[in-house]
Amino acid sequence: MTFQPIMDAGALNAFIEAEFPEVNAGGPFYTVESVAPGSALLRMTPDRRHLRPGGTVSGPTLFALADLAAYAAIIAHVGPVALAVTTSLNINFMRKPGLAPLDGACRLLKLGRRLAVAEIAITPAGGGELLAHATATYSIPPGNRPVT
Repeated sequence: MTFQPIMDAGALNAFIEAEFPEVNAGGPFYTVESVAPGSALLRMTPDRRHLRPGGTVSGPTLFALADLAAYAAIIAHVGPVALAVTTSLNINFMRKPGLAPLDGACRLLKLGRRLAVAEIAITPAGGGELLAHATATYSIPPGNRPVT
């Protein structure tokens, strides 16, 4: 089944800025780069506040990137539903990322009436070895049916 987006990257960036201005407070850190059927690409440009000792981008920062990438992909396909919420997110850290832009590429695995399941690959911006892999489940509020 192919999932068709109903929002593009520009609309998603405007929605996130309007509904969640704290995401980019002191930034901008996160930008939706692209949307395609069943997927979205989010770029994060970390700064020193996102580092842990040793100069590595912190685990909570990578977790936030994975969560926001999943949210962006889901919202792109169901429309501007601010109250869609994470019900589960599992992340595996594979390699230590340095202080450089990161991509969170999200692919929708399931998009139902009430639940969405996604997987997220975090890599250096533009490609490279997998830094982290995550899976996420989101709850979609009643009455917000996805376009499939």
